[in-house]
Amino acid sequence: MSESSQRLQDVNACVDEVIRRVGQEITLGLPLGLGKPIRFVNALYERAKQDPEIQLHIFTALSLLAPRGSSSLEQRFMGPFAERLYGSIPDLAFARDVSRNRLPANVTVSEFYFKAGAQLNNQGQQRNYVCTNYTHAIRDLMALGVNVLGQLVSPGDSHGAPGKVSLSCNPDLTLDLLPLMREMEAGGTPVALVAELNANLPFMGRHAAIDESNFDVVLDQPSTDYPLFSAPQMAISPEDHMIGFYASCLLKDGGTLQVGIGSLGAAFVYSAILRHKHNDDWRALFDHLRVGDEFPVVNEYGGTGRFDEGIYGCSEMMVDGFLYLMEAGILSRQVFDHAGLQELINRGDIDMTPSLAMLDSLREAELIDSPLRARDVNWLVRWGIFAPEVEFKGGRLLASGQSVDGDLDNPETRGVIESLMLGDSLKGGISMHGAFYVGPESFYQSLRDMPGHQRDRICMTSVNYINHLYDHPFGRQRLKAAQRRHGRFVNSAMMYTLSGAAVSDGLDDGRVVSGVGGQYNFVAMAHELPGARSILTMRATRTSKGKTFSNIVFNYAHCTIPRHLRDIVVTEYGIADLRGQSDEEVYLRLIRIADSRFQQELLKQAQQAGKVDPSFNLPASWCNNTPQAIRAALAAAGNGDRFAAFPFGRDFTDEELTLGKALKGLKAATATRRGKLSTLWQAARANDEEGRYQPLLERMGLRNPRGLREKLDQRLVIHGLQQLETPPDTGNSET
Repeated sequence: MSESSQRLQDVNACVDEVIRRVGQEITLGLPLGLGKPIRFVNALYERAKQDPEIQLHIFTALSLLAPRGSSSLEQRFMGPFAERLYGSIPDLAFARDVSRNRLPANVTVSEFYFKAGAQLNNQGQQRNYVCTNYTHAIRDLMALGVNVLGQLVSPGDSHGAPGKVSLSCNPDLTLDLLPLMREMEAGGTPVALVAELNANLPFMGRHAAIDESNFDVVLDQPSTDYPLFSAPQMAISPEDHMIGFYASCLLKDGGTLQVGIGSLGAAFVYSAILRHKHNDDWRALFDHLRVGDEFPVVNEYGGTGRFDEGIYGCSEMMVDGFLYLMEAGILSRQVFDHAGLQELINRGDIDMTPSLAMLDSLREAELIDSPLRARDVNWLVRWGIFAPEVEFKGGRLLASGQSVDGDLDNPETRGVIESLMLGDSLKGGISMHGAFYVGPESFYQSLRDMPGHQRDRICMTSVNYINHLYDHPFGRQRLKAAQRRHGRFVNSAMMYTLSGAAVSDGLDDGRVVSGVGGQYNFVAMAHELPGARSILTMRATRTSKGKTFSNIVFNYAHCTIPRHLRDIVVTEYGIADLRGQSDEEVYLRLIRIADSRFQQELLKQAQQAGKVDPSFNLPASWCNNTPQAIRAALAAAGNGDRFAAFPFGRDFTDEELTLGKALKGLKAATATRRGKLSTLWQAARANDEEGRYQPLLERMGLRNPRGLREKLDQRLVIHGLQQLETPPDTGNSET
């Protein structure tokens, strides 16, 4: 620790120390997502609530809260589920007050990324939102005058790293912010850097492991360590699976992958694993859909075979899907922190096994000299090309009691090197660079249980290193470009305009749904790296208030990714390769993958705008883009059973899944005033005379309702469950 730093066991003492250091004007920077030190933040926030003289400004992103539901039925459904998953985790007090619009006047919370949709109707948070790229968040923090940093860290004492802590889930901004705040301090601005130890946080090494002395105050209170906030697995619909399947066709063996969270990312990971482990089943769907003929971009930029060379992950968010890819043997390509070495590997001049031929290639590339010098030998040992015991003394190579000169043209030297000095394999390789993570509890447990040699292949690091190609202390642009060959950057969008602009973070009325995050960075990077492609995935339609809308639209009054960065777009109906295409071709390729209920209107708008030839008619082969066609394709290819809703497990019970479907149906049915009245009328007559739904009603706490509200809720649940069993009206029933 620094000379004046302290390790404290009382959280209020930590707050006292922070105020002593910086005073009552506090601008607190917190990591996004999982890395918030909840005990410290709650204590500081409570102090500010009690003392109006304290001015507290919190700058963060993605504040996680246990779901509670809005309606009485949602609350009954979510209550036991939330208690099971989050009951031992303290609520993030300021975030809960934000959701209730109860922040005191002396506290402001600014976020640069919201949980999707969480703050749409919160005017205070909409006003305080800071629109910025993930990679610019540090700049904006500094401009706001951040003087306190709080971070959840993993203690190194129990992981063979005394004096160290791991930033683990959130080195993303902290690694670059720490030295900047120390510079502020050196310039006369008081700062306080606070770490909160939690042994439940996996200890990640490499860049994430730093000296504990970087922090001024360390909260060490093991008795109050709490479980990590988990994000439950999302159900994957047939449409999501088809989007993931099409995207998996674009992944190239030996390439690089970035992918985001959510059901679309999970569907993509699942299809990639299916392609690798059950290639015949994957190929059956590929051939049935005639993907190579219909969407030829996959023939040049994708593939259909296994991932024998492997994939390297480079993603701002390390989602749990990367561990599934690692377990499947796909996330296995290793990259090395040396541009020259990496370039030789990329060209195939060397492989992972040290040999005399490798030494010759290194020498030809001028990475080593002959005769070998001390620095050459140290370099060769570092990368595992020479065994650890090889030394350089007195101008000669020493190993196993034998000594030879360092001349690589000397036959005797070559013989001794080959028999005694070569290592078993290149070492120090990394298969995954990530900047932050959050996921299900099983993901955290996998990281905790992972053998050290496997965990060492994961490097949690700065988001500024990952999200763009600029030079960074951890690696220059040449190195990044060498490592990130065949980059595939897979992100999701909400809507896409026919002109090629993506809408991912906000609405046309100015309200923010989530945030830009790193999407812009990855899309731009795909246009800079040779052979890289940006892939934006999107469901073709959405349903709101009982009505279905197209997510491919003629235009929209907001965009996240401008049209000049258009690249590849994937919906459940196929792949639109837009890069370098004329406007007319872009419009038509997007209409090609739109839902058929909206294709004709989109074409009409494009023709009226003069962007498509007035004589163009929709080909018949384009006009079967329907949800029914998706399910039929999965069944016809013999793959229907392969694409389950929860291929990676689930947190919901069978009862909860059934209830969730019923409640979702009720919500859709009551989205309009007319629908609400109709549903209430039908529910009033619903009953469970045979007692079929009693276990489900028990789960909802409605088996024995008391009062009018509970009786109505019970009948609504019964009606919703009955609707699940009612076959849809196809119009073919006989009278």
